[in-house]
Amino acid sequence: MAIVLTMFAMGLLLGFIGAGGSGFIIAILTVLFNIPIHTALGTSLTAMAFTSLSGAYSHFREGNTAVGVGLVVGIFGAIGSYIGSKIATVIPAGDLHWLTAGMLFLSSILLLVRLSLSKKAEETKTKEVKWNQPLTMIKAIILGIVAGILSGTFGIGATPFIQLGLLTMLGLTIRQSVGTTMLVILPIAIGGGTGYRQAGYLDWILLLEVLVGTMTGAYVGAKFTNLAPKSVLKVAMVLTPAVAALLLLIQ
Repeated sequence: MAIVLTMFAMGLLLGFIGAGGSGFIIAILTVLFNIPIHTALGTSLTAMAFTSLSGAYSHFREGNTAVGVGLVVGIFGAIGSYIGSKIATVIPAGDLHWLTAGMLFLSSILLLVRLSLSKKAEETKTKEVKWNQPLTMIKAIILGIVAGILSGTFGIGATPFIQLGLLTMLGLTIRQSVGTTMLVILPIAIGGGTGYRQAGYLDWILLLEVLVGTMTGAYVGAKFTNLAPKSVLKVAMVLTPAVAALLLLIQ
């Protein structure tokens, strides 16, 4: 129950700011509950397959998803994530703590860049572009493999990396990048989770506890999002992975 209640509290925060929080899940499991880092990575990554499902469906219903390019990035992302999970299994636990923390700090920086691009795009009224071109498909494959390897190796959703790639490499709009990212994360989480399960780093009971807590908390927290100023939400989005990184570093 301690894990469930803690995950519920964290879900409230993550639902409130609209962040996936896989890095925070890893930090809480390792620092507060002494879960081995590899098991925390596998559990966090697998949990994303469930938590991103409803979001991906919702964005699809709203027309925010570039399905074709999302499937390409996602399929190759799943391959990359599976490879990344195998890479993680040979990295010593101590080194993995530092590397994952570094990736979370980088995520914070990329979130700042992403928010800046979003503001600029809103000001210039970015037009939707055609993405179904051979060169664009090659870029989608590269983006998928790179984002997948990062997700699988460090157990994070790599949302900032994916969104920036969709915006800058593939030319999607802000709205499309957000919706398509949810679709991309789904196969990435499945691919990486499969790799960790095969290596024996997936605790099904722990996964259930994490899902019950975070999904319930996120549902409640999301109802309060509109009550906060946008500036507060943006700061919270950037600080969330940075704080998770600090927690990992003190382990």
